Amino acid sequence: MQKPSIPKGTRDFSPEEMAKRNYIFNTIKETFLLYGFSQIETPALENLSTLMGKYGDEGDKLLFKVLNSGDFLKNATDEQLLERNCPRLTNALCEKGLRYDLTVPFARYVVQHRNELQFPFKRYQIQPVWRADRPQKGRYREFYQCDADVVGSDSLLNEVELISLIDTVFKKFGVRIVIKLNNRKILSGIAEVIGAPDKIIDITVAIDKIDKIGIENVNAELAEKGISQEAIETLRPLLTMSGTNSEKLDTLRSLLASSEIGLKGIEELEFVIAHVGAIGIHSTLELDVSLARGLNYYTGSILEVKACDVQIGSITGGGRYDNLTGVFGMDGVSGVGISFGADRIFDVLNTLNLYPADAITTTKVMFCNFGDSESTHCLSLIKQLRESGISAEIYPDSAKMKKQISFADTKNIPYVAIVGESEIAEGKIALKHLATGVQQKLTIDELIAELKK
Repeated sequence: MQKPSIPKGTRDFSPEEMAKRNYIFNTIKETFLLYGFSQIETPALENLSTLMGKYGDEGDKLLFKVLNSGDFLKNATDEQLLERNCPRLTNALCEKGLRYDLTVPFARYVVQHRNELQFPFKRYQIQPVWRADRPQKGRYREFYQCDADVVGSDSLLNEVELISLIDTVFKKFGVRIVIKLNNRKILSGIAEVIGAPDKIIDITVAIDKIDKIGIENVNAELAEKGISQEAIETLRPLLTMSGTNSEKLDTLRSLLASSEIGLKGIEELEFVIAHVGAIGIHSTLELDVSLARGLNYYTGSILEVKACDVQIGSITGGGRYDNLTGVFGMDGVSGVGISFGADRIFDVLNTLNLYPADAITTTKVMFCNFGDSESTHCLSLIKQLRESGISAEIYPDSAKMKKQISFADTKNIPYVAIVGESEIAEGKIALKHLATGVQQKLTIDELIAELKK
């Protein structure tokens, strides 16, 4: 008989892993609510007409398409079947697909429900997405995204609030981070000043790799793309800028003096940096001109979060887009959003061992089972504990004491309660702390107070 398995690029999560994941989701969710965001959910399945053409040719190939119900061949001609042209066949066989991200479904949601929404609309969404990607370390076919967006407002205060929100989340996690900030208009200004506005994509794709391959290799790649040596030399001081954020802004101002769009980007950066400085954050906010992110998508501020103490890619990212809903025929809706990489945050917290003990403890106390009359008495005590918000359970069988305590230990239950004939007669419960071996006799009220400490 074949051993059961799961599809490549998907994962099972054990109870302990789920406790850790829920700690991450709950922390992010609490912070979204703290900042005034409302939750929505969209279906796992979207019409392919909603998804296709929104992620470029590569993205279209990575969409999981779902066969129509029933006789899915009814719309396909014999000619199409014999031709074996996958894209054409897909159109005939599939009307729906699994969502690839949360942003396009959100754009569809805003357009579909525009008459019911109050703008600016602040939404958050924590749901799984699917990509038919080649599975590899850190890249899965099913994974969660945790997004927050504000649409229908051009105000840069939204960027300031999102940076503060990111800072709050990672402070709660106890992770030291650097929030890297740039602006798409600066990148357009750079391309303009070096005389290659049509090469904006090539320039940003190259400079986005500066951390990985170094400036000389970036310059070689730029030359390969047909950027002149003079332009590459003009670019060098921009890529090697150091100093404080205000010193970098001064350098940018002199280098981009002739670019109107570049100066607008500087003005926007100044506003965000100044206001974040005024409220004060625990993290480091760093202006990084080499930061590009999915360039075709963003139009203003762009940001990325790096963990200081773990070698891992970006753990949160986002930015400003001017026309999220344009693809669905509703123009001029500006928005700004961020997405937390829950799976990478999971890896960071595991590496640094930052989960609080109570986040991964499911049951606080387990009652040992000494037989029918004792277990009946214990159930009434357990009911009182649960009504006080304390998680408790009873071992279901009256097995040997050693076996019961070993079970509690394996399940990371910190306390066992022992209630035999003598404890029932005294109206007490013997509470044993498994880590220390300390045991004390308590009334039910004392027990509740002890476990709530």
